[in-house]
Amino acid sequence: MNIGTAKPTIEEQLETPHHLIDLVEPSESFTLVDFQQAHDSVRRHIEERDGVPVLVGGTGLYVRAIVDRLTPPPRFTQIASQLDEEQDTEVLHKRLQELDPVGAARMENTNRRRIIRALEVSIGTGEPFSSFGPGLDSYPDVPYRIIGIEIDRCELDERIRQRYEDQIAAGFLEEVRALAETELSATAGQALGYKELLAHIHGEMSFIDALDLAIQRTKRFARRQQRWFKRDPRVEWVPRDQLSTLINEISSLE
Repeated sequence: MNIGTAKPTIEEQLETPHHLIDLVEPSESFTLVDFQQAHDSVRRHIEERDGVPVLVGGTGLYVRAIVDRLTPPPRFTQIASQLDEEQDTEVLHKRLQELDPVGAARMENTNRRRIIRALEVSIGTGEPFSSFGPGLDSYPDVPYRIIGIEIDRCELDERIRQRYEDQIAAGFLEEVRALAETELSATAGQALGYKELLAHIHGEMSFIDALDLAIQRTKRFARRQQRWFKRDPRVEWVPRDQLSTLINEISSLE
């Protein structure tokens, strides 16, 4: 899954060491706890050689799993499998509203993976999913400098569209076509761009419709990301046109 994830090129990896990529096959599941453990191992090696680790994140929950050391609730795989048999995600979200209205209000009613996870925990433990841990509404002091890149929404939308065009030109569709012949994990199969192109390959929609849907879903995801990080008072927002100055500042720490 190189192209659709915008994985750093070999040249980029030779210029700057990158970590936490190419850890598992697309068919393997990879949990939040797995990510934390992989991060901790890499971080120790970086600090042992007096390096400065820079965590570059997109998915807010995974960033906070490191920054705030979130402890995920237990897994109940059989319950999750039973829940996944329900095809209508909105039905699942309504059920979550009954069991955990606070948790349900924190997620989109189309975010199937998060809804099933919340239901899995609420049913399996008998306690609301939102009751676990200090809560995502708590922002304690942490030994990190957290940087957010401020970008105009119209420019962001255009960059998303252009990125997909560049990925298609680089062979994204062919990459997904090869993956379609394998058994993907639930996470890999639901990844933005991959999910829509897989639907096209399976004959569920045209290529143009699949690409347009991927772009629209990615724009909505970017909006949710912005709202997520804007709630965190610890984030220092930097205009995108000042990013080079910030990079030079960070580089001077090495």
